[in-house]
Amino acid sequence: MDILVAGGHGKIALRLLKLLTDQGHTARGLIRKPEQADELRAVGAVPVLGDLENDESLEAPVQGADAVVFAAGAGPGSGDARKRTVDLGGAVKLADAAIKTGARRYVLISSIGADRPDSAGDSMRAYLQAKAEADDYVRGTGLDYTIVRPGSLTDDPGTGLVIASTRLGNRGPIPRDDVAAVLAATLTTPATIGVTFEVFAGDTPVEQALTGLA
Repeated sequence: MDILVAGGHGKIALRLLKLLTDQGHTARGLIRKPEQADELRAVGAVPVLGDLENDESLEAPVQGADAVVFAAGAGPGSGDARKRTVDLGGAVKLADAAIKTGARRYVLISSIGADRPDSAGDSMRAYLQAKAEADDYVRGTGLDYTIVRPGSLTDDPGTGLVIASTRLGNRGPIPRDDVAAVLAATLTTPATIGVTFEVFAGDTPVEQALTGLA
């Protein structure tokens, strides 16, 4: 497959791009800064320049993709306005481009708590509200979507073992390595289409955990 990963320079995205290239896919990473390109090339990915916030459309970078992954984020130090332009606006713009170019598969990294943003504290409410609205928009597009909500991210080595559940509201850690493995497997697991699920470190192999969601 030809897969475009938005937020291609992120910690999860770089791991995902390497996995996808190792699996024989054409993995392209959407980046905003040209100086980030070498890090993508180092993992075998193709850097593609584009700006989630300021480009009017993402059709050009999405063109030719079979699937897209939204792995971008405004980051914890950003203000409320940027959370809406990146975490919400970027996800919407990517979905619109996927529809217009025929990229049917859309995998969105969401957040634990996005199903109940009003219950969050002041520091997290704007972020979770943006994620909640992005999730709702993608669900309504008619794309073959999957919404993945990882637990608390760590840089521990991945184990390939997780717990995935469509029963929302749980808590727990997960290595970024394993989130990337889940995303890669999600792209080729039909059982995840139309599904929103949480994922944490666990004791079930990734592919088995995902097929068990059906």
